[in-house]
Amino acid sequence: MRLELRRTSCVIAKEGNVNPSVEDRPGRRNIVALGVVSFLTDISSEMTLTLLPLFLADTLGTKVAIIGLIEGIAESTATLLKLVSGWVSDRLRRRKALAVLGYGLSAFSKPFLYLANAWGPVLGIRFADRVGKGLRTAPRDALVADSAGENGQGRAFGLHRALDTAGAVWGTGIAAIVIFLSQQGAEILNRATYQRLVLVGIVPGLLAVLVLLLLVREARPRASTASLPRLSLRGYDRRFYIFLAAVVLFTLGNSSDAFLLLRARNLGLSAVQVALMVFAFNGLYSLLSMPLGALSDRVGRRRVILLGWGIYGLIYLGFALARVGWQVALLYILYGLYYAAFEGTSRALVADTVPDSARRGTAYGLYHFAVGVTAFPASLLAGLLWQTIAPAAPFYFGAFLVLLAALLFAFGVRPVRQE
Repeated sequence: MRLELRRTSCVIAKEGNVNPSVEDRPGRRNIVALGVVSFLTDISSEMTLTLLPLFLADTLGTKVAIIGLIEGIAESTATLLKLVSGWVSDRLRRRKALAVLGYGLSAFSKPFLYLANAWGPVLGIRFADRVGKGLRTAPRDALVADSAGENGQGRAFGLHRALDTAGAVWGTGIAAIVIFLSQQGAEILNRATYQRLVLVGIVPGLLAVLVLLLLVREARPRASTASLPRLSLRGYDRRFYIFLAAVVLFTLGNSSDAFLLLRARNLGLSAVQVALMVFAFNGLYSLLSMPLGALSDRVGRRRVILLGWGIYGLIYLGFALARVGWQVALLYILYGLYYAAFEGTSRALVADTVPDSARRGTAYGLYHFAVGVTAFPASLLAGLLWQTIAPAAPFYFGAFLVLLAALLFAFGVRPVRQE
């Protein structure tokens, strides 16, 4: 992996993706180092948080609506804080300190899941972890954008997402091994097994903070001739506003992925099978993130984002229509195609529509805020639809809303560059 990262870094440098306007030019090293930080953090998170819905449902007997409430509060907390942290990083013209604080809070909160014996403490721990994510994400994304060249945002964010998701691959793979060795084929995730996952997950979480402290350098945004950025929606490109509106509409139907895991359990997959399913999903996501990010540099962000949303709509329809476990497993693995096409490319589109690097932290905060204000009602609504109508209902709803969001985006956002 070290050789591959070095070769990728060289490609970024040769193609001019290091931003010459950044004061200390950390460029390619920052992009790779931040990817490694996300790689290690995701190993920890996948072992402790991805299977948390199964722990809540199987071990603690928590109802699906309560799980939706926990996920909604957690994700909304994170994305609402991203707005403030991005703006603060613009005001200070420093990104790294907020990123360190955020990664540190997450790393030190997750070990307390070892002691959780009811959904109330789990909610508190998830809240603390998501506060950390909220503090770090917008400044980190702005740091990636500041470290990349104007024509290489797709490749830079694709590389970051690839390394981030490679950590998820390792995390779910290790989790599957731990579950298999601990439970010897038992279908229900028990408390002792989950506690082992939490203990193993502590190490990569702490290593991530260490790598961030030692290897990532500040990449200060260019000084702007305008006044210090305000926490406001004013002054951005019209395309940025329409993209935010489309994202809000899409997110309202895009409930927490916890419901996808619960759908798998609903159709008979065991805890080990669910872990292997997530492992394969993350493998596909990691494999395709950088190629699709680079593709968006060549053919335009709009085409790649619309491709991702089209795949998402078909996958969600499939979840609604699935009747046996293997169908859900196949669909969940293919779900990685949507993530690979959308996650990195959407972040690159924000950088394209906000060329003033001194305002990018706030712009990324606004982008994540657009997701955050709808994450809570999306997850809560999905839980209610599941319990009051049918397990398939949230997926029909999500497929319908992504169609509306794609139409708004396709007709409302002109190409940022010639496609």
